[in-house]
Amino acid sequence: MSVTPFQALACPLDGLPLHCNGSTWTCASGHSFDIASQGYTHLLPVQNKRSRDPGDSKEMIAARHRFLTAGFYQPIAAAVSRTVLADLPADASISCLDAGCGEGYYLRQLAAAVGDRQSVALLGLDISKWAVLSAAKQDRRPNWVVGSNANLPVLPGTLDRVLCMFGFPVYAEFARVLKPGGQLLQVDAGPDHLRELREIIYPSLKPERTAGMPTPEGFSRLPTETVRFPIELTSAEQIADLLAMTPHLYRAKAEARAAAAALTALSLSVDVRLTRFERAVR
Repeated sequence: MSVTPFQALACPLDGLPLHCNGSTWTCASGHSFDIASQGYTHLLPVQNKRSRDPGDSKEMIAARHRFLTAGFYQPIAAAVSRTVLADLPADASISCLDAGCGEGYYLRQLAAAVGDRQSVALLGLDISKWAVLSAAKQDRRPNWVVGSNANLPVLPGTLDRVLCMFGFPVYAEFARVLKPGGQLLQVDAGPDHLRELREIIYPSLKPERTAGMPTPEGFSRLPTETVRFPIELTSAEQIADLLAMTPHLYRAKAEARAAAAALTALSLSVDVRLTRFERAVR
């Protein structure tokens, strides 16, 4: 098994190739980006920020780390890793971006699933500096960058796989950075995902959307997989951590959040869709 940092980065200011020299990435135009002592690089220009500190907060990232490392979503990680590595030769060498990597859980699980003779170059990107900092502290093998899916600091046609885990897909950018025949794996909540929690914090649930996800331009659709399993949360702290890592933390009213905070145990359904798209061969 060989896990290495993905190197084909692009300058976020002009798109030129970045080259690593010691602890600095530079492009031919002279733009320079330092690698932090913790092992990540900030490639999100200030003019592309919508706020001073975009993305998940330090507290949200800590909650996500506690919840994920407890193993509650391990079956999702296993399905993602299996799909990324499916049908590859025993000695394959591929590159993979997690676009919206959070604290790096799914890339760490993928790295652990790589075969003995396989090689994978990994890149984790998130708009939250706290997420990328946490990821870099836990595993220095991938390349970790602060950046945006709207302007990926990646050279065109250099990735074999892109993951978008409960994130914000920007299909034009994903198509740009994927090689022809490369695959996008998108993981989204299914209709029953965390239904029991949603029934507590919302007066009524929105009806399930019946229309399927459209196939993005430049891609063809591959088979979709559903992953369903139950989880048991056994403390108020676990429930609070789950709530903190979901959009429901902001969408729910204060009294609904208080009702969830009063719980000390909760049985939940996990229901997610793994949708795959293949980059069209030009």
